[in-house]
Amino acid sequence: MKSLIKNILIVLVFAGLIGCEFEPIDENRINFEDINSFPEKAEGILLNGYTSLVNQYSFSEAATDDAVNNILNNSYKRIALGELNAQYNPASRWNNYEQVLWVNQFIDIINSGQTQWSRDTLTNKMFEMRMKGEALALRGLHHYYILQAHAGIGESGQLLGIPYIKEFIEADGNFNVPRLSFEATVEAIMQDFDEALNLLPTDYGLSATNVDPWYSNLDNFDYDKYGIVNDNFFDLRISGRIVKALKARLALFAASPSFLNSQTYYEIAAENAAKILNSIGGVSGLDPNGNEFYASDANIQSPESLWRSSIGGNSTTYEKRMLPPSKNGNGEINPTQNFVDIFPMIDGTPISESNTYDSQNPYANRDPRLEKYVVVNGSEISGGTINTGFGGGNDRLDSIQGKSTTTGYYLKKLLHPDVRINNDGTSQGKRHASVYFRYTELFLILAEAANEIDGPDHQIEGISARDVLAAIRNRGGITQPDNYLLSITTKNEMRELIRNERRIELSFEGHRFWDIRRWGLPLNDAARGYFFDGNNYNMLPSVEIRNYQPFATYLPIPNSEVLKFSELEQNNGW
Repeated sequence: MKSLIKNILIVLVFAGLIGCEFEPIDENRINFEDINSFPEKAEGILLNGYTSLVNQYSFSEAATDDAVNNILNNSYKRIALGELNAQYNPASRWNNYEQVLWVNQFIDIINSGQTQWSRDTLTNKMFEMRMKGEALALRGLHHYYILQAHAGIGESGQLLGIPYIKEFIEADGNFNVPRLSFEATVEAIMQDFDEALNLLPTDYGLSATNVDPWYSNLDNFDYDKYGIVNDNFFDLRISGRIVKALKARLALFAASPSFLNSQTYYEIAAENAAKILNSIGGVSGLDPNGNEFYASDANIQSPESLWRSSIGGNSTTYEKRMLPPSKNGNGEINPTQNFVDIFPMIDGTPISESNTYDSQNPYANRDPRLEKYVVVNGSEISGGTINTGFGGGNDRLDSIQGKSTTTGYYLKKLLHPDVRINNDGTSQGKRHASVYFRYTELFLILAEAANEIDGPDHQIEGISARDVLAAIRNRGGITQPDNYLLSITTKNEMRELIRNERRIELSFEGHRFWDIRRWGLPLNDAARGYFFDGNNYNMLPSVEIRNYQPFATYLPIPNSEVLKFSELEQNNGW
């Protein structure tokens, strides 16, 4: 009966609708012309600039001497094996021009002065300042990403940068823009960063006594209104502190041997890094848990993260990809023997120079960071012991194609130690965050730049390369006194040690792929492994042969772009 009544009512309502006439209404859509009336929509254009930020989860190390990827069609594996070309380049960042156009569109909105962020004049002014500063900083950052991936020696023989886009271009506009010189591109990015620094707060949530002068000197300044605009709520947005760190990163890249090899840019890198590091206490401000920044909620939120994303919900995504098969993972990334060999003995001496290193007991008395970052034969992870050699079952070398290790090792770094993936299909996930810039990287930028300026003990605002490495190695667990570090006296020796420490500390965070290129190091070192057969450890000298063209130090411009735009010069060889 209820069903019958319901059906009768529906018919009556429908009949009534037929007897009425309706005027069509406008669709509930916001057009670009309406943006000025909806400030939250205008800000949404700015927030598009926060997409495609580079974090630590690319696992591009599979294209270097640090790792092998077990997935046969993995893109970084493919380019390491020789498929890199102008049509296929998974390391391309040309698409970051999309974010550039978004922030340029937002800058046009700000410059028009037609969007009202607040009815209060002072508050409105501060909103305009801060958000324009964000847009300029993001424009510089996305251009840096593109430059890092596509700068190089052009077909003309000149060191080229990229097109620098400083205006919003409509879909039918002129995109046929030539590349600037490399240095002109760097200076254009620096200009955007510097302009942003005159608009952004150094940090969000500053107290009334340390508000930046470009805010506190505004007419009729009011701290309560400032607090509305630059509250701690915005902590994960780009800030002046982050921009200074990005300037240091950009300057170090520009100064590197494959590019300008420039003392001037080393000085810019060192000075920007030192100013920030001294604001946290210099080397004494190095986070004691920073080398395991990913290992807990407390570590993720620790001072190690200079800039990160919000913390996500519980997940097992990365652990599922990386854990050994016996722990229900896919064992995707296998660190190489090349990588394992860079960890010194616990007294800080490289294994190649140590009298105590035993190739048949290779993990004894080693730098404790090895145990933190790599699953070696006999390691513990995810609540159990992993044997990658004799007796290792499905964790043993190539026991399961695409899952079992190819090198004798599994990845441990970046995996949350409390994640569990159970045999019955249930799991216990943990929270993760994308990190865009760590303080440890900034310390290493300062060390590299200071050493290149004038050697191991040259001080930049009271900090030297030796000071930085002493703090980092002490945190890592090297026994003190660090006699090996004390024995380093020349710029060349310190350069090798800094590069080694950078390779350890920033491992599997997406740096090695770019570092070997900016340093001009060999790209084709074969990936090596190590395997325990039940009696002995045996070297696997060529687990995977690298096959890069000699000009692959500089990556190509996408071929589709070169074909479309006659002004766009390709890098040499591609």
